[in-house]
Amino acid sequence: MQIVPTLNFAGGCREAIHMYEKAFDGKITCLVSYRDANDPAWMPRLTEEQKDWIYHAELALGDKRIIMSDHADLDFSVCYSNFLTMMYDTKEQVQRAYEIMKEGSTTIYPMEATPYSSCRVVFVDRFGIRWGIMTEQTER
Repeated sequence: MQIVPTLNFAGGCREAIHMYEKAFDGKITCLVSYRDANDPAWMPRLTEEQKDWIYHAELALGDKRIIMSDHADLDFSVCYSNFLTMMYDTKEQVQRAYEIMKEGSTTIYPMEATPYSSCRVVFVDRFGIRWGIMTEQTER
């Protein structure tokens, strides 16, 4: 069994997956729009713009993956209780990922050392997803 994080968006999935791919040195392994999926349950309910939204996407991060998609039938709000934590070996890696993702974000905890991490930042990105990016307690 695997737990696979799944992120949902309201039209921003394509932009988000490309940003996460760059920030985390990932690889997009699947990117299917509603138009390409041509799912008869969805197509009649979508606007022309929504047909180009992402029906299903997968981002490989090392040996892990994140599933992502846009949803036209849900109202989205920021959820502060759940978030993804990305662990890095060095402060420079944390800084690089955050630099790519910080535009339009809201910082919850600024980048700093903590008792459990030599470098940690927690923020909500411009898509409403909460992230923690950090090193282990001591850099390797």
